[in-house]
Amino acid sequence: MTSDLASDLPSGFPPDPASKTAARAARTAPVTAAVAGTWRLGDLTVNRIGLGTMRLTRRADGSPSDRERMTGLLRRAVERGVNHIDTAAFYFSALRSANELINRALAPYADELVITTKVGPGRDPAGEWWWAGPGQLRGQVEENLRQLGRDHLDVVNLRVPRRETTGSVAEHFGALAELRAAGLIRHLGISNARPDHLAEALAIAPVVCVQNPYGIGSPAEDHAFVDACARQRIAFVPFYAIAGAGEDAGVVAPDGARVRAVAEAHGVSTAQVRLAWTLSRGPHVLAIPGTGNPDHLDENIAAGALRLSAREIALLGSTAGEAAAP
Repeated sequence: MTSDLASDLPSGFPPDPASKTAARAARTAPVTAAVAGTWRLGDLTVNRIGLGTMRLTRRADGSPSDRERMTGLLRRAVERGVNHIDTAAFYFSALRSANELINRALAPYADELVITTKVGPGRDPAGEWWWAGPGQLRGQVEENLRQLGRDHLDVVNLRVPRRETTGSVAEHFGALAELRAAGLIRHLGISNARPDHLAEALAIAPVVCVQNPYGIGSPAEDHAFVDACARQRIAFVPFYAIAGAGEDAGVVAPDGARVRAVAEAHGVSTAQVRLAWTLSRGPHVLAIPGTGNPDHLDENIAAGALRLSAREIALLGSTAGEAAAP
């Protein structure tokens, strides 16, 4: 089928009739984001398939995106049941801002729409990165409020610069907790964080979500963190679930043989398999795949209807270190 790794596929391929039915649902529009179920971020209920907006501001070649196409995509997402949108003030290109596009497309905002943003990193007008100190976080929160045209932010994630080396987050998270007490923020989360960062934050204020890189091939400690969040009823919101090691650049390497074989067996794309596997990790896992392509948006939403078997889930979860097949 692809390589010798395909021989590791469980018996029963192609899928049984129930799996085929789910696959047809995953390919056929329209399904809505509600197909994957819901989770609560504090007192806010969201569908588990959301939308990341980093890719709305520029085309693949780096040129500014088309404003009308991107506002149309945002409206289409909401019409298809997406009510969890992830953004940041530092998502901008020379002529486009993700927050501005959201405001233009969706204001006045529906009551059920939850907009999550993140603070910590910043970019100057030339695009150069800087990191906020605790006393600068209020300015970043107010910048998001101004750009989005809101009087409070639904969820704000504290983004950790480098989770491998970052020490205490208490001072930064404490500053955000004060803004929450002042009514500027409804709920708090942390991003790119370690379990000890989460424990430190929970000692200061409630945490509704952890937003970390995660997907097929993630190391064992990341799987354990997902499980720990489940035990604490905290949403786990993976980014780079499709892009993997490509991160901001998008998918840069071919999918491994097992991912491709499962996708072929179900008649879906490998991106849909990756999203379905991520969602299978627990009802507390939320997806925020980013795209500026309306067709990819539809595919991402439809992935919520794809049901992988327990054996497929286990197989794909064991692909850490698997080399891509030629």
